[in-house]
Amino acid sequence: MPVSALTRFLGDSPLRVIIKLVIVSLIVGFVMSAFHWSPWDIFYALRDTVLHLWNMGFDALGRFASYILLGAAIVIPAFVILRLLSYRR
Repeated sequence: MPVSALTRFLGDSPLRVIIKLVIVSLIVGFVMSAFHWSPWDIFYALRDTVLHLWNMGFDALGRFASYILLGAAIVIPAFVILRLLSYRR
C-alpha cells in the first residue's frame, strides 16, 4: 500500500500520531500541574535567563562554553559507545 505524504511527514498514521500526542500532552500537563508550572512560567524563565546572560556580558559566554565542554565530556563518549554497540556488520 502506498504511503501518503502526510503519513510520511508525521512518521505514522494521523490517528496514531494524534493518540500519541494526546497521551504525551496528558503526562506533561500532569507533571506541570504537580509542580504548579504554566507555559508562561517557562517563557518567563527563558526570558530571564537570556536577560541574565545579557547582563552578565562576556563572562557568561565563558561559562556557557565551559558548560558545553563539561557536558560534551559525557555526551560525546556515550554517543561513540552507543554507535559502536549498534554498529551492524
